[in-house]
Amino acid sequence: MKGRKDEQIRKTAIVIGGSSGIGRETALRLAARGAEVFSIARTASDAERVRPITADASREGELSKAIGNICAETGGLDLLVYSAGYDFLAPAERTESADARYLFEVNFFGAAEALRAAAPFLRARRGRAVFVSSMADETVIPYNAFYCASKAALSMFARTADAELRSRGVRVSAILSGGTATGFTYRRKVYGAEACGDAFAAVRRVEAALAHEEQGGMQPARVAEEIVRLSERRSPPAVKAAGVKNALSRTAMRLVPARFADAFSRRKFAGRG
Repeated sequence: MKGRKDEQIRKTAIVIGGSSGIGRETALRLAARGAEVFSIARTASDAERVRPITADASREGELSKAIGNICAETGGLDLLVYSAGYDFLAPAERTESADARYLFEVNFFGAAEALRAAAPFLRARRGRAVFVSSMADETVIPYNAFYCASKAALSMFARTADAELRSRGVRVSAILSGGTATGFTYRRKVYGAEACGDAFAAVRRVEAALAHEEQGGMQPARVAEEIVRLSERRSPPAVKAAGVKNALSRTAMRLVPARFADAFSRRKFAGRG
């Protein structure tokens, strides 16, 4: 077997959320490199050379069952990619508990369940896990509090899991996507005027700003390439921004005091300091 430096791709890969967007592009690239790729999603993937498995990340146990069945069939696992995601815009004070809990189930707890199920198989092959997090993990986006919080949790989970598993040959990373031109923009739930109260106009401004940022941002194929390259590195970082622009932005935001970074984000997304 070749060393990781020369290795192009691992044998078996699972992409959760592989039916659209970044996940679909990642599955396609892994398949093109010769991997046996399984997409786990609520909607079956139509990607060529990718085997679709239907499961819901928000329902406890479904991912574990799907991962277990795949690994029983293939005999192991080399790469786990978690790209499932959900978002909504609402005032934090008016957010329905059901929406907040569903978001965390998809964005965070689903990833934790997937790693828990995959870890024994990844250890056996000294595999990799990559979680698709977001630049929002350290960015204040008004009326997007729960999404930002879930991505902060996911990034820290990746860092901590990597610290625990690296001695067993498994590396865990979070890739931070910035604005990315996918259908995620148009699936975002936005609370209406009655639910938002006097914050409705501000919520709509944030909705427009996010749409502009995303649809004018990176193509999902570029983020997918970053994921594949990250998974192939001998010693990958636990957290990595996707692309040079995002990396520079993250560095710049960390160099200024938090109150200035937060004020910049408030003006950028909500149009006010």
